[in-house]
Parts: sequence; structure tokens; C-alpha cells
Amino acid sequence: MQPSSPLPLALTMGDPAGIGGELTLRAWLAGRGGYPFVALDDPARLTALAAAMGLTVPIRPIAAASDAADVFPDALPVLPVPLAVPPRSGQPDPANAPAIVRSIQWAAELALAGAVGGVVTNPINKAALYGAGFAYPGHTEFLAALTGVLGQEIMMLASPLLRVVPVTVHVSLRDAIAMLTADAIVAAARTTDSALRRDFGIPRPRLGIAGLNPHAGEQGALGHEETTIVIPAIERLRAEGIDVSGPWPPDTMFTPAARSKYDVAICMYHDQALIPLKTLGMEEGVNVTLGLPIVRTSPDHGTAYDIAGKGVADPASLIAALDLAARLAVNRT
Repeated sequence: MQPSSPLPLALTMGDPAGIGGELTLRAWLAGRGGYPFVALDDPARLTALAAAMGLTVPIRPIAAASDAADVFPDALPVLPVPLAVPPRSGQPDPANAPAIVRSIQWAAELALAGAVGGVVTNPINKAALYGAGFAYPGHTEFLAALTGVLGQEIMMLASPLLRVVPVTVHVSLRDAIAMLTADAIVAAARTTDSALRRDFGIPRPRLGIAGLNPHAGEQGALGHEETTIVIPAIERLRAEGIDVSGPWPPDTMFTPAARSKYDVAICMYHDQALIPLKTLGMEEGVNVTLGLPIVRTSPDHGTAYDIAGKGVADPASLIAALDLAARLAVNRT
């Protein structure tokens, strides 16, 4: 993992019926000599899971995040978040929803207080959390609310080969087109430009702005949104001194030659961004929330109930999320 810093990362529980616990254990095994993290989880469930998986991972409850760095080389440090009932793999239990939510809340509180360098979130199933008062589309919006910046959050997906930011996210394609505005593109691009400078250490980020329609509208023959929405946004961003190019034809902007010409692709809707990123390397994809006062990353996959408890879950994306969060935390110090 990345070189150590004074503060550990906080790793949330995720859904205990999913693969998050196994990923946590395997991430510690992979990174025990590097950047420290502390799991906000139930020590008893992690101990039982390690035994069931045949993994030699000593679990050590700690009283404060500040103890994590000393413990991490020899054991997985855990800030205890007790579950109401023992979890069953692949079968989410509403009784454990409050603990899942509490793990996220506590991680955010620690980050805001400066006790941890950033937050890494294991996957959740939001439908399983509604009974505990969870009323957000996902982690991103919940963390924005917890940190007081709801409405300013931007989702970036990052891998070694590509970074993408969707302007519209978890809505239908029909609604995404209706919601797309020049203001929304400008806001996403501004936040992305600022984050790439501060957190990623890119002094002058290059933003590639995707078109919405085939061939970026073909001068209006295949759609007018480029002329009425995307190009006006590009002109405003250039006037602010932000390095933008486009609108790029979406079907060609993800080739190797095209990717070399920008540092991030600003995409118009969810799948336009995530299909190329996941095709190029889903196992290394990391979800990064921009616009928060704290560092937050997450693996780019879900709870994987179908393989939970089978010992086959790949920790690569979580390890990549921890590595990236560590790098961002160092850049913010």
C-alpha cells in the first residue's frame, strides 16, 4: 500500500450479509505492512468470519482511532460496532441496519474531527437500510448530508486507465436527459477540476467533455443538446480558465489515443461513464466522492450476495480504494 501518514483510514462495515467482511480481512492481509486502517465493525463477526474463511487475521478491538497505527502491523484494529443478530451470508437482516448506518456515521464523524485521514466504505444495499431511517440514493448522498454539503457531491470513478465523472447519476436515462443542463455540467467540471488539483496533485487538469448524442450531435443533425447545453457549458468553463475540450463523440473518446488527451472524462449520464471504466478494468475501479470536506473512496462493486460466504470474493477493488484514499489523504496533509 501507499506510504504511511499520521492518520489511519476508517473502513466501514458495509452490509454484513455481503462480501465486505471478507474483503476487509483480505485487505488487511494484503496491506498489513503499509498504510494503516481501522475497521468500524463487529469484532465477533469478523473473528467468526476469519475462522470460517480459514484466514489468519487476529482481530483486536481498540478504544480510539489513534491506537490503529500501532496495532495494524500485528492485528486488524476494530472500533466495535455491535450487530443486533449474527449475519447470514447472502441474507440481509433489517435488524442489523442500524449498525450498518452507525458505522458510516461514525466514520464520517472521525474524519470531520481529524481523527482519521479518510473514509473507505464497504458496499451496502440501501433497500435493506430503509427501516433504519436511511433515505438516500446511496453512500455518496448520505455522506454529503453527514458532512453538510448535500447537493455539492460529485461521483468520480477512477482506475489506472481512466477517470470518469457522470453529470447525472442514479436516475433513468429519460430523466437524465431531462435533467441535463449547462449549469450542471459547469458545476461538475468545477468540482472535478478543484479535486484533481488538490487531491490528485495535477496542477492543470485536462477535462474532456462528452457529447450526449451519437457523434456529439453531428452539428444538430442527431440532436440539439450539444449546441444548446454542452457547448455553452464548455465556453463558460474556458472563460474561467479551466482546461476543457469537447464535446467529444462518446463512441470514440475512450480509445487509448483519445484518453491520452484528457485527465478525466466528464460524461452526461451514468452508463456513458461507467461502461468504459468497468470494461477497461472493473477490478481496479474506485468510487471517489468529490466535493466533500473529507476523503471518501469505495470499491466499484456491490454487496455480491450471490458469492458471500464462499471465500471467492476478490479484494482488488477494496485494496485499490484503500490505496487511493491513502494517497488522497497524504495529498491533503
